[in-house]
Amino acid sequence: MQVAHITAHGEKDNVVMTPGRQKKLEESQGLCCSGCLDWSWALGQCDSSLALPATARELAGQGWAGSCLHQAWPLRSQLWVKAQLCAVSLEPARELLRWWRSSGPAGDPGADACSVPVSEIISVEEADAHGKHCPGGKWQKMEKPHGFTVHCVKRARRHRWKGAQVTFWCPDEQLCHLWLQTLCELLRKLTCRPKHLLVFINPFGGKGQARRVYERKVAPLFALAGISTEVVVTERANHAKESLYEMNLDKYDGIVCVGGDGMFSEILHGLIGRTQRNAGVDQNHPRAALVPSPLRIGIIPAGSTDCVCYSTVGTNDAETSALHIIVGDSLAMDVSAVHHNSTLLRYCVSLLGYGFYGDIIKDSEKKRWMGLVRYDFSGLKTFLSHHCYEGMVSFLPAQHTVGSPRDQKPCRAGCFVCRQSKQQLEEEQKRSLYGLENAEEVEEWKVVCGKFLAINATNMSCACPRSPGGLSPAAHLGDGSSDLILIRKCSRFNFLRFLVRHTNQQDQFDFTFVEVYRVRKFQFMSKSLDDEDSDLREGGKKRFAQLCSHHPACCCTVSNSSWNCDGEVLNSSAIEVRTHCQLVRLFARGIEEDPKRASQS
Repeated sequence: MQVAHITAHGEKDNVVMTPGRQKKLEESQGLCCSGCLDWSWALGQCDSSLALPATARELAGQGWAGSCLHQAWPLRSQLWVKAQLCAVSLEPARELLRWWRSSGPAGDPGADACSVPVSEIISVEEADAHGKHCPGGKWQKMEKPHGFTVHCVKRARRHRWKGAQVTFWCPDEQLCHLWLQTLCELLRKLTCRPKHLLVFINPFGGKGQARRVYERKVAPLFALAGISTEVVVTERANHAKESLYEMNLDKYDGIVCVGGDGMFSEILHGLIGRTQRNAGVDQNHPRAALVPSPLRIGIIPAGSTDCVCYSTVGTNDAETSALHIIVGDSLAMDVSAVHHNSTLLRYCVSLLGYGFYGDIIKDSEKKRWMGLVRYDFSGLKTFLSHHCYEGMVSFLPAQHTVGSPRDQKPCRAGCFVCRQSKQQLEEEQKRSLYGLENAEEVEEWKVVCGKFLAINATNMSCACPRSPGGLSPAAHLGDGSSDLILIRKCSRFNFLRFLVRHTNQQDQFDFTFVEVYRVRKFQFMSKSLDDEDSDLREGGKKRFAQLCSHHPACCCTVSNSSWNCDGEVLNSSAIEVRTHCQLVRLFARGIEEDPKRASQS
């Protein structure tokens, strides 16, 4: 018998070992960074007669922590995966778990190597070896296999995520526990993940499947990830909004809404309103600086359109959204405040539309008995009526942004445009705070007057399955601006050409009757002002009279339309809109770029 002790740096002393065992241990040296011994591989190759610590905590207690555990050493072993002997490595520095078929631990990963970031591991649990039968002679020779299962995210087509699992087996119980403990410890360090969520379910929205979607697809995943939930099934309109004003939200890490865009809007209003009330901010003041909410919102799509979810994740799949919530993704999003006569009407995150889209939503509200088909019916009716509306749009261009509505650069995960625009906007606000300059005085308001078939303002692309590019494909989620789209009066045929381009890849702004601007604020005033619109009328009367004197064609009388604010009807035609940069955060990361397109670009 030969005496050898394996220290943190591969030194030998005071442990009885056979020559064969010593040779295997010596061959495994150098696999760990900083010249340390890869003791996990050595443990996997030795039988259980060699007593080594079972967990990383025990190793730290015996002097291993200072030299290995705190130097981001890679953990590497030979384990079985689906009856295949694989080299498995865990690199804490890169936070990456990898495995590949190999006859030895020193083999390099090939083209068939698999990997999953630690941040996309849902949970890790000990596998049940009872009743496990796999082909292969070496596998069957295991007297009592020990294993652990890694539940993780698997990417599918069209931005979908699926839950997947991989089970690793080995003959040594101590090695199995070492892997299990190390992975669990890394998961515990991911502080961005939610632990307790408040869930609102709208059982009436969309196709009425919200409760079923949550119970079958979402709740099991939350339970697997160890997330506790408090579920509230709404019973009436504004139930969720009222609850958010009254409940104690300190114990929650986020709010989850199960429903459509209307349900999300209700939670958005409740969360923003609650935050402003706690901060003492008057929401009715058009120039008030709103305070961002500390809680993130998760969207489980179960509505008819699910525009917000589709524009922020890339799909309206419930399982995908649940996995984004579990891994703790965070995405900042702009919110526009819509005011009339110094009164807050609503907040808007997707579409604010006047004319065509306003007429559709107003007409469809009268036909709820038709179900979801009412939107198609009202859309056809509105298209055939072909109404145009006369008015004046004044806007403040977004000089702080680094993009433009027609640059064909869509908002994607880790968006550079959103990041840079946010920084430039903060610098402008600091200069204004110290009295160096006032952004609104330095920049000039632009005015456009005429007859319009539609006036649309979007904070996001407004993409959906029917319109994959959306109303404004290059709109950004967190750049502190909105894309203002003006569709002037034109023939039905030309307007149909414009609408059809929302369903394909052609430039929908490439028409003489379409104008698009990236703005921070804008106001609209109809030619036929109501008596109650006194505030905006005084502010815009001089501009309107001066401009229309040069355009006699603008002087005809046309009735007012309504505003479509994220699917809700606003009857006041005269409004003032301001975009608040990154006011709320979602459990999302933005649409991930297709690897093939990313490599081409």
